[in-house]
Amino acid sequence: MACVSASVAHSQRELLTFPLAPAIRAKLSSAGFLTVADLNNVKPSQLSKEAGIALEDALEVVKIISGEGKTPMPSQSALELLEQEQNLPSIVTFCAKLDGVLGGGVTLRQVTEICGAPGVGKTQMCIQLAVDASIPEELGGAGGEAVYIDTEGSFIVERVADIAMATADHCHRMAASADDVDIGNYTMETILAGIHYFRCHDHIELLATIHLLTTFVQKHPKVRVIVVDSIAFPFRHNFDDLSMRTRLLTSMAQSCIQLATNFDLAVVLTNQMTTRFTLGSNGSQLMPALGESWGHACTVRLILFWENSQRHAMLYKSPSHRETTVLYQITTGGIRDVISRKTCSDHEPQEADGTESAVTKRPRLA
Repeated sequence: MACVSASVAHSQRELLTFPLAPAIRAKLSSAGFLTVADLNNVKPSQLSKEAGIALEDALEVVKIISGEGKTPMPSQSALELLEQEQNLPSIVTFCAKLDGVLGGGVTLRQVTEICGAPGVGKTQMCIQLAVDASIPEELGGAGGEAVYIDTEGSFIVERVADIAMATADHCHRMAASADDVDIGNYTMETILAGIHYFRCHDHIELLATIHLLTTFVQKHPKVRVIVVDSIAFPFRHNFDDLSMRTRLLTSMAQSCIQLATNFDLAVVLTNQMTTRFTLGSNGSQLMPALGESWGHACTVRLILFWENSQRHAMLYKSPSHRETTVLYQITTGGIRDVISRKTCSDHEPQEADGTESAVTKRPRLA
């Protein structure tokens, strides 16, 4: 009863009592937003339009209102944090060499950024991770669900179904060779049912969606990975105020970090590549988009690139693993290792056979 009374009292609290700028309070009052209850289920983009305030100010208002009166999280010792991280599963990519470079796969409680040129396999990698988040705990997986935020319209559900079917087949073969492991209800349908899809058409929808993910994940506690494909696309055009873009990206990065750490999940972002010219010389190089300040937002940065008609993945940034480059390929079953046979030339990679990371022997995609 005490909790209910506190909740009711908070909802009836006047907005004038919050630490908001006087101009913001005046605009909220003029628009009819007088109490906390008036802001229930109001998205930042909607608040921005109705109150006539900037989107950044609307995001700040929602954060202040939702954050007031909450009990701070208790502290933890470094030993407790270490034990927790060691007990967390990783999300594999089904490319054994890449998983080895990452320390077992994509780690929970971290933000991983996947960068690369168009067509190199960023979306395929994201789909694979969204599917692999569902691998049962009995087989060493996370046994969870995924949130997939699509900003480019590149999410093809038929492709997701292909990868899900291959993953389910592989897991059933692993279970059959193990003792006392039953994953009878693990099917393509159950995998697809656990992938929650959001389509965002601009940066406003993306910011609002990420802001509301805290509530969504609380209602779906099995979510183990949040994918944003891509983070750069909505922010690369129609931004005359670059300082505003930087502030919005910083705010979004902080939200992603909080989601990863508070809910023991992985956040995976894709980023595009851009050409950077060096002052005083004629040289140029490809770099991840969104600038140097954005590069500090992620814990791990993986760069995908082409070389000699083969796909490469380079671990560019990691707090615990050295920079390494490995080969990978995309098959009808998803991301796989490249196995070079002695009878083949260096330009004729073969698909992995019968290994733990492979599902079935399938032809490469064009």
